[in-house]
Amino acid sequence: MSYFKFLTQNLRWLAGGFLLSFFSSFGQTYFVALSTGPIRAAFDLTSGEYGTLYMVATLVSALALPFLGQIVDRYSVSAVSSFTILMLALACFVVAYAQSIWLLIAAMFGLRLFGQGMMSHVALTAMGKWYEENRGKAVSIASLGFSAGQALLPLAFVGLVSFLDWRLGWVVAGVVLVVVALPAIAALMRVERIPRGTASEPTVEKGRQWQRSEVLRDPLFWLTATGILAPPFIGTAIFFHQDHLLVQRGWTLELFAFGMVIMTVVSVISGLLAGAAVDRASAISMLPLFLLPLGAGCLSLALVSGPIALLIFMALLGISMGISLAIFGSLWPEAYGTRHLGSIRSFIMALMVLFSALGPGVMGWLIDAGVPLTTQFFMMGAYCLAAAALLAVSSVKFKRRLAVELF
Repeated sequence: MSYFKFLTQNLRWLAGGFLLSFFSSFGQTYFVALSTGPIRAAFDLTSGEYGTLYMVATLVSALALPFLGQIVDRYSVSAVSSFTILMLALACFVVAYAQSIWLLIAAMFGLRLFGQGMMSHVALTAMGKWYEENRGKAVSIASLGFSAGQALLPLAFVGLVSFLDWRLGWVVAGVVLVVVALPAIAALMRVERIPRGTASEPTVEKGRQWQRSEVLRDPLFWLTATGILAPPFIGTAIFFHQDHLLVQRGWTLELFAFGMVIMTVVSVISGLLAGAAVDRASAISMLPLFLLPLGAGCLSLALVSGPIALLIFMALLGISMGISLAIFGSLWPEAYGTRHLGSIRSFIMALMVLFSALGPGVMGWLIDAGVPLTTQFFMMGAYCLAAAALLAVSSVKFKRRLAVELF
């Protein structure tokens, strides 16, 4: 089925997933970082103090996500989405009106848990539960919201706070969530989609339906985790410490911004292509591929000192991001079934949030210890290539096990 035909037949659900991904931006690092300077000034924090505060809030949100995320298996997507949007809006309002460091920590916790965590989790879990034959396309289309949010919302926020106080900018963000996101997503997700194996027959659950406790005892899960946790660790670390990178290499902020545009465009294209490929083959088959571009990109930063290295890295990062979004939305239902998908995905999402918090901290500690960026990038690239080899082993073992379960 072509993307256009699939989109027209499933517009309401795909649009709901897209908007969930889009508005998750309010809790993503690239959006929160836009207020770093004003927040530090308002609360008299050093870079290290604010970085530690942000890391702690993210770590705590990662611990909470496995417990909260499983509600997707118990309640409707519309109900969970509405609750998540309201809580994210509340976190935006707390950022705007916080006068104490403790309220700021609570606000950051809310942004990370309900923005980066739950909004992303609900969007991809819904696509995984509602689609089977075209799951790759569904995940790819819904995931376009991440790229659109990254491209549009930071620009809108910067333009807004250029003539408004930064606190009012966060008030506007909260109002947009309540007035725009909440009614739109609730209306789109109000009708649950019944997944279908053919044009006329509902899908019957196939194979073993794993519970989360069983997944956590599965060696294949942890072998796969060695690879899937690399992008959030590496990508967040480099974005968070972009100022240090630009100073060390003599690059401009404009170059970095241009690289972000390249990354966004490439991630959209690669995500759509990967989504179609997942439907033709499977996410498990494509598992060994997604880390190779990121590994090559890190090595380009290590081996090339000119500005072209940054653009190459951003393009290759975009390829890995696009492929990974298509794969991760389909991998877990393929490997472990859909019955307990919300519970399983919430733990995986928590791990990704955890590593997105550790990345900036570890890279910052290495910088303070005097480890050159070239060495760090080489280590990142080498790890990605080694992890890709492990994912190839994981892919083969998953296929063998599924063949036995389905038989």
